[in-house]
Amino acid sequence: MNEQSAKGDEVTSTPCVVRAADGFEVEATEYLPPRDIARRGAVLIAGAMGVAQGYYRPFAEWLAQEGFIVLTFDFRGMGRSRKGPLRDERADIETWAREDAAAALQALAQRSEGLPITWIGHSLGAQIVGMTPGHERVARVLTVAAGSGYWLENSAPLRRKSWLFWFGAVPIATPIYGYFPGKKLRMVGDLPKGVVFQWRKWCMNPNYAVGAEGERMRAMFASVRAPITALSFDDDELMSEANTRSLHGMYSSAEVRHVRVCSLRDRGARIGHFGFFRREMRESLWAPLAFEHLARLPRDPSPGRASNGKT
Repeated sequence: MNEQSAKGDEVTSTPCVVRAADGFEVEATEYLPPRDIARRGAVLIAGAMGVAQGYYRPFAEWLAQEGFIVLTFDFRGMGRSRKGPLRDERADIETWAREDAAAALQALAQRSEGLPITWIGHSLGAQIVGMTPGHERVARVLTVAAGSGYWLENSAPLRRKSWLFWFGAVPIATPIYGYFPGKKLRMVGDLPKGVVFQWRKWCMNPNYAVGAEGERMRAMFASVRAPITALSFDDDELMSEANTRSLHGMYSSAEVRHVRVCSLRDRGARIGHFGFFRREMRESLWAPLAFEHLARLPRDPSPGRASNGKT
């Protein structure tokens, strides 16, 4: 492991490996608050389809600066966890949840010393909470730009492209390459064969994963009882509001609060599907929106006011 920052007044980020139950070594990064900042809670960031963990680094650093222990990770076949030819990777989405996310969550729980844990799921990362063993230890869930993925409920601009993606690119290119060559096609990114075909199966069904997989999947969604806050954005180019409500309706045992965010067009900015995690959203979105929905110690101060732990 390699510490990127070690000064007492700075966030420390450390690349690390967490071992899944099947032995796979999942590449992760731990972010620790400055030593003079008291710990408020812990956060696991589960990323979107095809997005490497490095994308979430600015947000993770901000959370750590605010007193949260944070763990990011790459699903097998993605980012630093791509350890061989992708055509040889046999994982599907449930493997990512059952093995990789579970290992990351367990590692965070061990490192956070009993602090309350928030699961922050971006897009796909919000869909797999119930599929992840050990999710019962999560105190709160914050979903960002997350929806069901059913293609006929996608936003209008995406719906026009979805037909080509699901009925052309995926079924034609994937058997040829042995994986989905998203980088070559400038679509999503490279994905293991099992992942993209399971994803296609879900997106073809009006009830998404629950409809495609049946009662087994319905029970996994229903097993999540932690309160959920769903952040969605009116300029999301991928997820419609119908997608968002459809997905969160599957979490039938959880209290779900929807927060629909209007775009920042009047400020010359755009949020979209990926923009929430950009560094420039710190003041406009992170502090006012994300912070209040994180599990943290009782009577914890507002963002930017974490106690220093000194008496």
